[in-house]
Amino acid sequence: MPVHILIADDHPLFRAAMCHALSTMEGTELCEASSYPETIATLEANDNIELVFLDLSMPGNEGLHGLSDLQARFPDVLVVIVTAQESPNLIQKAISLGASGFIPKSASVETIVDAVEQVLEGETWVPTTPAPESIDQDEPDDFHARLRQLTPHQLKVLKMVSDGLLNKQIAYELAISESTVKQHVSAVLKKLGVINRTKAGIAFKNAMHI
Repeated sequence: MPVHILIADDHPLFRAAMCHALSTMEGTELCEASSYPETIATLEANDNIELVFLDLSMPGNEGLHGLSDLQARFPDVLVVIVTAQESPNLIQKAISLGASGFIPKSASVETIVDAVEQVLEGETWVPTTPAPESIDQDEPDDFHARLRQLTPHQLKVLKMVSDGLLNKQIAYELAISESTVKQHVSAVLKKLGVINRTKAGIAFKNAMHI
């Protein structure tokens, strides 16, 4: 059975390079997206996609929010981050949020193929430099794990809360009642283990920042 892979990146040359790298693997079916909205639309239209290469800086994707959103909407799809940034803190956040891998854009064809094979076998792939032991696995992991408990609607409400929107504004934007917004906010605070929306918003921004 072919492996269906989506390459989500706004740079045509990089997408072409990824297609070339992945074409060396037998049985891969590739599709592309150049923005985050296009990524979502492609996934909704193709339920056979198993793996997404997600660029963190593509249009419509703010920091790690795209990763968190994909995890909530498409829990069965593996997501591998591709980015020019390689800081241990960013790698930690991405893996904590559920990424199956983290590939620097400077990686060789051989490295990309090796990473994909490991991810498809259920393993997590991160660069050998920085060394995995340099990645702090303490407090941030707990909050990122809690974030992964949120539903797509709760995640969307949390993002709006972090942007400073009031319940009335959130209700208008999402075309739902204020009471429903309040229920979502209450559920978010409970799942995240924070006492108010201000703390939830600040913690979310810190978690999504790259």
